[in-house]
Amino acid sequence: MNILNLIGREDELFDEDMQRFGEELSSIVESSSFLVIGGAGSIGQAVTKEIFRRNPKKLHVVDISENNMVELVRDIRSSLGYIDGEFRTFALDVASRAYDAFIKSDGEYDFVLNLSALKHVRSEKDPFTLMRMIEVNIENTIKTIEQSKKHGVKKYFCVSTDKAANPVNMMGASKRIMEMFLMQKSLDIPISTARFANVAFSDGSLLHGFNQRIQKRQPLSAPTDIKRYFVTPKESGELCLMSCLLGENRDIFFPKLSEKLHLISFADIAVKYLEEIGYEPYICKTEDEARSFFTQNSKFKIQNSKKWPCYFFESDTTGEKDFEEFFTDKEILDMDRFENLGVIKNEPIFDEKKLEYFLSKIENIKQQDRWAKEETIELFFRMIPDFGHKETGKFLDNRM
Repeated sequence: MNILNLIGREDELFDEDMQRFGEELSSIVESSSFLVIGGAGSIGQAVTKEIFRRNPKKLHVVDISENNMVELVRDIRSSLGYIDGEFRTFALDVASRAYDAFIKSDGEYDFVLNLSALKHVRSEKDPFTLMRMIEVNIENTIKTIEQSKKHGVKKYFCVSTDKAANPVNMMGASKRIMEMFLMQKSLDIPISTARFANVAFSDGSLLHGFNQRIQKRQPLSAPTDIKRYFVTPKESGELCLMSCLLGENRDIFFPKLSEKLHLISFADIAVKYLEEIGYEPYICKTEDEARSFFTQNSKFKIQNSKKWPCYFFESDTTGEKDFEEFFTDKEILDMDRFENLGVIKNEPIFDEKKLEYFLSKIENIKQQDRWAKEETIELFFRMIPDFGHKETGKFLDNRM
């Protein structure tokens, strides 16, 4: 399946930059050791492959998902083969004592790349999942930075999101707060990050769900009014690698907007997706109509039909942003160094007392017998005064 075609593009985003800096990237990788955290997720796998193909001295990959890790190894062995250096994977939870013991047993890396994240807007629907998002996106980042500093790591990279620019949902806000801590920690260890678009067909994404719906003979469902920028998994790996290896301390990389990168709606991609596999959409007015499509064999003659049921709708769920942006008008940009990458240049500006208050307040909430989502949201507003969060009471879990 041609992912570029599905997201409305012909060319890969970073070809010019990867060619221009290709030798430098390869030279750094082949003389360095790497730890990739969250390496079995969609972005993590892409980053791991980019490092592996350049023959690093050591490449260790950590992820909580044992099954995804097994698939990563099978994929690499089947496509790239082997390297001269050490390649090992570890099915570990970064928050666990087992991970701490793992770091103490080795911990000797030139570069640490943290790709782990809770990325879904739907994660803010209850106080418990929301707290896990804070633990993964913020607390685990702080923990792994401190461990990297202790073990003399040269550079730390972690992935942010475009939704951290003027955030309207808790996921984006958690990454924005993470960036605040990055500025603080950058005084002790060089750090860079990246904000980028939705990764097309990444695990758990709506587009990845299209594959599942087809396999299970279920209707496609997508909003008509939500448009997003998309990058391919390979492009996500290239972006992270360039930010990690070429970025200066506190740099935030992002893809430049151009004719190569443009907004496209999920509904439009659904239509392109069906065309790619030989179907045309059958537009349904309700979820019930879409669900009943495959049970109405006599009416629709499904066996010979080249139509597929689709339910398209306007979004009304909490946390959906009307438009996407990679930077704010208050941030300083370098748009000249790279052909298709922009860089946000940051000074180490942060509010020490506010960051300390955030961590103490989160710990205080954890110690309570009952957790209230409203208390955590109030804390986020204190950290980000212009936080554009709006609670509609409706969430993606209530959609097909």
